[in-house]
Amino acid sequence: MTRSNDKFAGIDAVDLFCGGGGLTCGLRQAGIDVRMGIDFDVRCRYAYEHNNHALFLHRSVTDVAAEEIACHFRPGRVSLLAGCAPCQTFSKYNQKATWRDKRWLLLDHFTRLVRETRPGLVTMENVPKLEGQKVFSRFTDTLRGLGYHVCHQVVDCPKYGLPQLRQRVVLVASAFGDIQVPPPPENVHVQTVREIIGDLPELKAGCRDPHDRLHFCAALSPLNMRRIRASKPGGTWRDWPASLVAECHRKSTGKTYGGVYGRMSWDKPAPTMTTQFYGFGNGRFGHPSQNRAISVREGALFQGFPGDYQFLPEGEPANISLLGKMIGNAVPVQLGRLIGETFMLHLKQLGLLAEGADVPVP
Repeated sequence: MTRSNDKFAGIDAVDLFCGGGGLTCGLRQAGIDVRMGIDFDVRCRYAYEHNNHALFLHRSVTDVAAEEIACHFRPGRVSLLAGCAPCQTFSKYNQKATWRDKRWLLLDHFTRLVRETRPGLVTMENVPKLEGQKVFSRFTDTLRGLGYHVCHQVVDCPKYGLPQLRQRVVLVASAFGDIQVPPPPENVHVQTVREIIGDLPELKAGCRDPHDRLHFCAALSPLNMRRIRASKPGGTWRDWPASLVAECHRKSTGKTYGGVYGRMSWDKPAPTMTTQFYGFGNGRFGHPSQNRAISVREGALFQGFPGDYQFLPEGEPANISLLGKMIGNAVPVQLGRLIGETFMLHLKQLGLLAEGADVPVP
């Protein structure tokens, strides 16, 4: 990309696979003006547009033309294309994914859009397993072939302030010069479950807080109620009496799966949020002391969404499956902010940003 002798006034971004807006929210907190988000799930439109004041384009990335992106990059500003594709295909929990899964090709379409729009900056994040895949190598090779300086590394999220045990591969690329993700701060304070949700009102399983439409949780069957009562903070189903252990976990093939039916610990970070964080049997998503799984609000807070972030229009029924998908699929807001701050620092170090270009976007 070419530029004049003047410094850039800021960064304009387009967020592919934007979902409900976790990455966009974090980038905006870092001072980046995200102009548009693109996602094939139209149910994300309200959350994305209402909270981030950016355009939502309901479209599969496979059908997006370069012109639809380039028109949102203004003269005198650095352009950023972000493409954090859905991670389930590459997750260690997905044992059935093969190269025939069409989601593998989404990164190739991201590559196409980078080639056709030539943004000044590029970013993506995903599960660490992606680094070892050929589709990722094709992506990074293409970036380098186009003249980008590329850095990718696995980020241990709690070391950067995220209150959940999450590791993600983060890629940042720049057309301007060498770029690196800053190392975590020394003596960083690791946020705990207690700090994030300890002050929320108590709930019973299957109930909701009348003052917060997102602070509600799934019901538990009588059997799962007995199981959670037998569960210890930080423990697993191995702590239960034998009569409560599921048949699949009694088999030799199931004895190694200790990461389900667990309670969180008050004084440790939360586990990685998934799209089914609201289910007690889907991971270590039991509340540390209350006999229930965590609420939708609690999951959103662990993902870094502000307490006033609105996911649904007023009056629309709160569907727990839809909200779980929107929140669990999101790039955690703090991780988005780290990526944004990485780009801001990079351009400042090169002397390319004008004064005041890093003010958070209102």
